[in-house]
This record gives sequence, structure tokens and C-alpha cells, in this order.
Amino acid sequence: MPARLPLFGEPPAARAAGWAPAAKGFRPFFLLGGLFAALAIPAWLAMLDGHLQLGGALGAMSWHAHEMVFGYATAVIAGFLLTAVGNWTQRETLVGAPLIGLAALWAAGRAAIAAPSLAPGWLVAAVDLAFLPALAVVVARPLIATRNARNFIMLAVLAALFGANLIVHLDVLGVWPGARRLGALLGVDVIVLVILVISGRTFPMFTRNATSVQSIRSSPALDRAAVGAMAVLVVLDAIALDHPATAGWAVVVGALALARSRHWGARHALRAPLLWVLHLGYLWIPVGLALRGVAAVTSAVTPQIATHAITVGAIGTLTLGMMARVSLGHTGRLLEATRPIALAFALALVAAVARIGAPVLGLAHYRTLIFVAGALWTAAFALFVVVYAPILGAPRVDGRPG
Repeated sequence: MPARLPLFGEPPAARAAGWAPAAKGFRPFFLLGGLFAALAIPAWLAMLDGHLQLGGALGAMSWHAHEMVFGYATAVIAGFLLTAVGNWTQRETLVGAPLIGLAALWAAGRAAIAAPSLAPGWLVAAVDLAFLPALAVVVARPLIATRNARNFIMLAVLAALFGANLIVHLDVLGVWPGARRLGALLGVDVIVLVILVISGRTFPMFTRNATSVQSIRSSPALDRAAVGAMAVLVVLDAIALDHPATAGWAVVVGALALARSRHWGARHALRAPLLWVLHLGYLWIPVGLALRGVAAVTSAVTPQIATHAITVGAIGTLTLGMMARVSLGHTGRLLEATRPIALAFALALVAAVARIGAPVLGLAHYRTLIFVAGALWTAAFALFVVVYAPILGAPRVDGRPG
């Protein structure tokens, strides 16, 4: 019998949505997110070469940063939360036409940011900013109705992401000049906070269930310490982003993030791609946070290297791995990665190495490695879309709704 993915409880008795892509939140958002990830990086590389212009006043670099954080990553978060909150509360979040409407709102934000000259700046900002509050309302209703206080943190996360995105738009509108970098990096911080929350709840459980190694466990004290320390880092970055003390605190957070994973059973996961992609992806978080500390004391490592270790390495790899796993489990399929998807995981990891290696190897190799990293990333997500589009677009194989 196909294994199902437990997301902190049994799924609610969902209503049949009629059209499979609208039957559960992960379906449209994972498909859109994967497709966007596969297209956005080639578009950005074309912008760097002068063959394409997107983003208007944002420019190539800021468009790239904004869209990977507030476009791609928020799509994955939306798909995950719309699915998981239903399991946490035993109440459906959004299906059918309203779900497709929410996905269309996300897509409208991407279009508005890509071609901002077609509308007034305030309207572009309003369209892009509308998605996260709408998502928050959808997930808040079942959480509040069931008094699911443990997961109210997700509402705070969505509010913080909205605030970070607002900062970027205030810069573009001329209200807060020079703030777009702060907004993008705060967005990255908040996504790392989400990863720390979810990984502690799921990675040990996934690994223990798959390997039957009973010594695999989480450490509640270290979990709380790591999440709390990351929340403090979000605040510190908001008020003193480039201060050496903030970089030092990032190293502390990285150490806690690494320490909490000691008993997660990474060494037992090497034969299962759906497991090793999560453990290796997670490792990029302490690496990236440690690199922030190194960048504060030596010019040999730039802050951009640390940022890309977290964004391409941790966020890119972990979202790819979680989309693959959740999509299988919630369509009633066995939790087994095919060879093309295992290859996609490997490509994503190598893309991260190439991306952080580009500035290290100097100007002579920088452009080449940027394009290599972009090609590897694009191939990884293109494989995901090709393999998973039929899965996400078809009814569950076990005949259940969802």
C-alpha cells in the first residue's frame, strides 16, 4: 500500500475539488514555483548579458533577489502551509476556484514586477504585496478557529515576509531609498526561520520512519534555542544589518542549527535521495551563517558568498526536496525518488557549490561559474517540472480526495 506523508497529523476529509490541480494547496503552488524557478534564472542571466530587460527600476540584481525570495520561495511556502495547516487543524484551507484565484494573485505579482512600466508604481506594489496577506487570512482562519497556538508562528512569519517585501517596494517608490537590500535579506532570514521550525519537526521523523533507527531523535531544547536565536537574528538584521556583532550572532545561530541536527540520523539517509537531499540541504544553513561571520573579519569571503550559501544551497535544495516529498505523499504515492529526481537533487547541490565558488575564484572565472550555476539550477527545476507536472495534475492514485 502506498506510503503517505505525515505532516503533523492525519489530513482532513477534503471535499472533491473536481479539477485535480485545484484539489489541494501544494498542487498549483509547487507546479508554479518549480516552473518559475526554472525560468527565472535563465531570464536573469539574459538580463546580465543585456538580452532582456525586466523589473524596471529594480534592475537585474534586485529583480533577481526579489523574485527568488518573494516569488519562488513564497510559492513553496504557500503550497506547504495550505496543505499542512489542513492537517494541523483537521480543517480544509482552500480548494477549487478560490485556490486557483490565490495562485493567480501570486502570478499577477510576478507579472507586475516583471513589467512595472505598464502600471503606476503604487499599483505594482499593491498587486505584489496583496498575496501574503491573502495567504495569511486563509491559513489563519482554521488555526484560530481550532486554537492551534503552536502554529501561530506561521502567521508571524507571513507578516514578517510581508514587511520585508514592503521595505523593497518603499525603496522602489522612493519612500525609503537604498532599503531594497535590507528587505531582501530580511526575507531570506525569515525563510531560514521557517526552515528551522519545520526541519526540527519533520527531518528526524522522516529519517526515523524510513530507516527504523530508533536512536534518531530531535532535541527540543536545542530546537527552541536555534529557532529563538534565529528570531533574534531577524531583529538584529533589521536594526544593524552590517554590524560585526550581528555577524557574530549569525555564527552562534549556525552553531545551534548544526548542534540540533546531531541526532537526526544523516548518516543513515545516504541511500534515500528524499532523505539525503534534506540533510545535505540543511547543512548549508550553518555553513552560510558561519560564512557571514567570516565575511565580517576578512575580505577573502564576501557577504554575497554567505547569502548564496543560504539561498541557493539551503533554500533552493530544501524546497526542491520538500516539494518532491510532499507531492508524492499527498498524491498517495510511495516515498521513493526516481533517478531523474535524484539527479535534480544532485544538480541543485552542485549549483550551490558553483555559485559560492564564483567570487572565490576571481573575475577570470566569475562569469563562467555564474552561468554554470544557473544552468545546473535550471536543469534541476526543469527535471522537477517534467517529472512532477503529471503527478500534480492528476488525481490521487488511491482514489482519495486531495
